Amino acid sequence: MKKLATLSFTIFVASSAVAAAQTALFVAGKVVKIDTSAGKVTIDHQKIPNLDMEPMTMVFRAADPALLKAVKAGDRIRFKADTVNGQLTVTTIEKAK
Repeated sequence: MKKLATLSFTIFVASSAVAAAQTALFVAGKVVKIDTSAGKVTIDHQKIPNLDMEPMTMVFRAADPALLKAVKAGDRIRFKADTVNGQLTVTTIEKAK
């Protein structure tokens, strides 16, 4: 019975993390600067609802440095961001259409 309760709790925690990741919406922005050596991107962005963040310009870490190869300074973008290991992180980025 104890193993079943532990397994149920583990599944609940895992499903909550997946649900939280899926709630991150695409946000409009413009790439200001890319620092590929540091794996960071500066974005002038609109409101980020899942982070309760107002529009501003700020630096984000890239979840995968390869994401930064898809954009350059001046590009209008759509991106998703979240807090990963305590750091604001871009998890998805693409040029706006």
